[in-house]
Amino acid sequence: MSGGLLVAGTTSDAGKSVVTAGICRWLVRQGVKVAPFKAQNMSLNSFVTREGAEIGRAQAMQAQACRVEPTALMNPVLLKPGGDRSSQVVLLGKPVGELSARGYHGGRQQQLLGTVLDSLAELRGTYDAVICEGAGSPAEINLRRTDIVNMGIARGARLPVLVVGDIDRGGVFASFFGTVALLAPEDQELVAGFLVNKFRGDVSLLEPGLDMLHALTGRRTYGVLPFQHGLGIDEEDGLRVSLRGAVRESTVAPPVGEDVLRVAVCAIPLMSNFTDVDALAAEPGVVVRFVDRPEELADADLVVIPGTRGTVKALAWLRERGLADAIVRRASEGRPVLGVCGGFQILGEQIEDEVESRAGLVDGLGVLPVRVRFAREKTLTRPVGEALGEPVEGYEIHHGVAQVSAGEPFLDGCRVGHTWGTHWHGSLESDGFRRAFLREVAAAAGRRFVPAPDTSFAALREEQLDRLGDLIEQHADTDALWRLIESGAPQGLPFIPPGAPA
Repeated sequence: MSGGLLVAGTTSDAGKSVVTAGICRWLVRQGVKVAPFKAQNMSLNSFVTREGAEIGRAQAMQAQACRVEPTALMNPVLLKPGGDRSSQVVLLGKPVGELSARGYHGGRQQQLLGTVLDSLAELRGTYDAVICEGAGSPAEINLRRTDIVNMGIARGARLPVLVVGDIDRGGVFASFFGTVALLAPEDQELVAGFLVNKFRGDVSLLEPGLDMLHALTGRRTYGVLPFQHGLGIDEEDGLRVSLRGAVRESTVAPPVGEDVLRVAVCAIPLMSNFTDVDALAAEPGVVVRFVDRPEELADADLVVIPGTRGTVKALAWLRERGLADAIVRRASEGRPVLGVCGGFQILGEQIEDEVESRAGLVDGLGVLPVRVRFAREKTLTRPVGEALGEPVEGYEIHHGVAQVSAGEPFLDGCRVGHTWGTHWHGSLESDGFRRAFLREVAAAAGRRFVPAPDTSFAALREEQLDRLGDLIEQHADTDALWRLIESGAPQGLPFIPPGAPA
C-alpha cells in the first residue's frame, strides 16, 4: 500500500485538522504506517521537531495521532502572520524571510510547489499512507492559480479529495455542491465525496438530503460525524472559549483541595502558542480564561502573559488597555505572574528590536531584571532541564535573546518573588513540574488548592486522539475510506457545471 488522501473543507475551521488526526489514528490502529502532511500552514501555533525545525502544532498533534515523530517534511511551508499584512515564511522548518500576502501569492507561492511535492513524495516513499490536510476552501477561485495546499497539491500528486463540511454552521448541502461546482474539470475528477462534521440529531432525517446530494453530484458521503465537545486540540489559530474542552471531555472537574485556582491569560495581539495553558486547564480545580481588561485580573490567582509574534505591539496593547499597570502592581504585591516567551520579554526592563517591529529600544514593564535584544537568527531548540525540583522539558521559538542580570534561575529565564519568566513553551506539560508550580502559585495566592496527584497530560492527549479515531471508526464508512486511500478517486465522476471561471 502506498496511498494518500487530501482532507479538504468547505470553509476554514470545518474540522479538517481533527478529521485528519482521526483518520491517522484509525489507520495506525489497523497496523498501517501513516504520516500527516500539510503543504502550507498559516498559524501562530507552532512546534519544534527534534531536529530543530519549526512546524505547525496541528501537524505535530497529527504526528502524535500516527505515533511517529514529527518532521519538517510534514509541514514544509509555515506562514507566521505579523504586522503590516506580512508573514514570516518558514521553509522546511527554517525562516527564510518576510513577505506580504500580495508578494507571496504573486509568485513566491508557486515557486514552492516543487519543494512541497518533493516533501510529499519523500513521505509517501517512507510510509504506507499519507493523510494530507488542506487549508481554507479548495474553491477559493481567486487563489487557485497559485494554490499549493488544496487542489494544486491534489492534482500534482494525484490525491483523492474528501471534502469536510461543518453542518452545525448550516448550509452544508449548498457548501458541498458549490465547492465542487466551482472547480475545474481536472480538479473535480479528484473530489471523491463528502464527510459531514458536527451533526446533532437523528441521522435518518439527514439521509434524504445525502441521497439528493449524491444524485446531483455523483459523489457519495463517506460518513456523518456527530457533534462532540472538546475535540479541538492544537488548533491553528482562533481563541477557544473553553480551554477545558481542549484537553478533556468532562466539564471542570472538582478541586482536590478546598479551593479552585483561577488563571487569567492576557489575550495579547498576535498571540502564539496559547496551547501552553492547556496543561493548566487539564488540572481538576483549575479554571483558565482569556482576558483583555484590567478588572479581570482582580480575582486571578495567576496571570499568564503568553507568547506573541509581536512583542512590542503586545506591550503597547497592554499599556493602552491598562493591563500593564495592573500586572506591575500585582507583581509588586507578590501576586503570581508568569511570562512565556514574548510574555517573558515584556516583563523585562528593556527590549532592543530591529528585527520584528524595528522599533529600536523600548522599555519593558521592568518587573524582571532582563534585557532583550532581537537577533536575526531564530532560536529553535528542544531543551531539557530541572526546575522546582522536578524534571521538565519544552521547546523554544524566538528571535529575542535575553540577558538576565539578577533574580533566581528559572528554566532559561528567572524569577523574582512570585513572578516567573521563561522562553520555554510546553514546560507545563511536564506533570511533576506543573504540580510543583501550581503548589507555589496556590501558596502565594493564599488558596487551599491541591494539584491532583495523578493527572497525566500525555495520557489525556492520547485519550483524546483515541476519541478522534473512534469517531472515524464508528461513524465513517471505513471500508470505502480504505479503498479511497489505496486506489484513489473513483473513475468516471461527473462534471458539475459551471466549473472554475476561465
